[in-house]
Amino acid sequence: MSFLSRCALALSALVLGTACAQPIPPEIASALARARVPLDAVSLLVLPLDGGPARLSHRAQASMNPASVMKLVTTFAALDQLGPDFTWKTRFYIDGTLDNGVVNGNLVIRGGGDPKWVIERITADFQALRERGVREVRGDIVLDASLFDVPAHDPGAFDGEPMRPYNSAPSGLLVNFKSVLLGFVPDPASHTARVTSEPPLAGLTVDASVPLSSDDCAGWRGALQADFSSPDRIRFGGSYSVRCGEQIWPLAYADPASYARRVMAAVFAASGGVLDGQVRPGTTPPTARLILEAPSLPLSSIIADVNHFSNNVMAQQVFLTLSAQQRGQGSFAASREVVARWWRQTFGAGGPPAPVLDNGSGLSRDGRISALALAQLLRTAAQRPTADVFEQSLSLAGVDGTVARMRSSGTAPDAIGNAWLKTGTLRDVAAVAGYATGRSGRRYALVGLINHPNAPTARPALDALVEWTVKDQ
Repeated sequence: MSFLSRCALALSALVLGTACAQPIPPEIASALARARVPLDAVSLLVLPLDGGPARLSHRAQASMNPASVMKLVTTFAALDQLGPDFTWKTRFYIDGTLDNGVVNGNLVIRGGGDPKWVIERITADFQALRERGVREVRGDIVLDASLFDVPAHDPGAFDGEPMRPYNSAPSGLLVNFKSVLLGFVPDPASHTARVTSEPPLAGLTVDASVPLSSDDCAGWRGALQADFSSPDRIRFGGSYSVRCGEQIWPLAYADPASYARRVMAAVFAASGGVLDGQVRPGTTPPTARLILEAPSLPLSSIIADVNHFSNNVMAQQVFLTLSAQQRGQGSFAASREVVARWWRQTFGAGGPPAPVLDNGSGLSRDGRISALALAQLLRTAAQRPTADVFEQSLSLAGVDGTVARMRSSGTAPDAIGNAWLKTGTLRDVAAVAGYATGRSGRRYALVGLINHPNAPTARPALDALVEWTVKDQ
């Protein structure tokens, strides 16, 4: 039996069993060699979506860390179980009475796990609350985040970068990703750069300006000599280069435990509200009366943000929602069980092994999945009625999201506009997975996973994989 015949048998129909090893195309092998990545640290698989043998298979069944490519599992599982129109609900309750605009008692805000309750939507919801007659609270604003049962979180534990927004923890009441955006606008006339801060946080003071310099813009964040040691004050001991123009610096807030309380207090006051008490955590009393239900953006929009921008905390919110919807409260352990059951139901007993999930975002040293499992997931997703929604949640090569850089890199000219991809990057991990349309018009699921200390320098090899897939004639 010929080599291709054996592969055709191994990959017949939609059951992806043992894949035959195939020679790695020279352009991919050369890029791996330049990065000094051995072939036994790589998994590659390219499957036609219409069935048939793999065009390329190398260590396709190896269990690998996929980094953020794991978000494909979370987002497809959510789309498959919840539907594209699913929305989260943030609910406002009155625990007391409402008379002539005054709440005699507490205003309770119960989080529904909304992954993108950002400042613009929070402001709109408070305005809607005001339109329902709430102008003064003679009591407390109580924040109920109990929908998710998540462990205590050390934002610096993963990689020693506690100020990076990607390390923010999920919450049943997630407020604006627990992040602060610092803006810097040079004003040569005053020899300073004006500093802006969003969102408003009660009790936080930020230096309004920083001296200008004419230094090179490289390393501008370090040149600011920012001091984030106090949750009540952000100071700058350095300078900002006029050559940088306007810049934005996104940061995780120094005291994430107080972030939601500070934002709620500031936004309520900005909306014209008067609060006699404090903003504090708590739970919703059974006697509280619902006054406003604020829906989130639909799941279709949420997963587009998750996959386009590889937003870790949003992915974890989606992941936790899977168990919250079934069990009334979400946890990482429960969501892992939900996904494992869904995987068995979707791919059957003879399907590829289920992934080893941690928090659903891929921000993990322990997550594992095979290229075979990812390709089968992509094939299955392409057959669902939600196929277009899922595919469009990915980034278009050379155009947007995490693969916009492919246009300027020049490493994959034929792939530009012809591949919809999710990338993943961690220390020792580089990954890509998604769909590609070949010159022939045939469509493919492709997966490339690299686990090696030199993985970050091997990204051109993954670009070469995408380019080779598109050039199928």
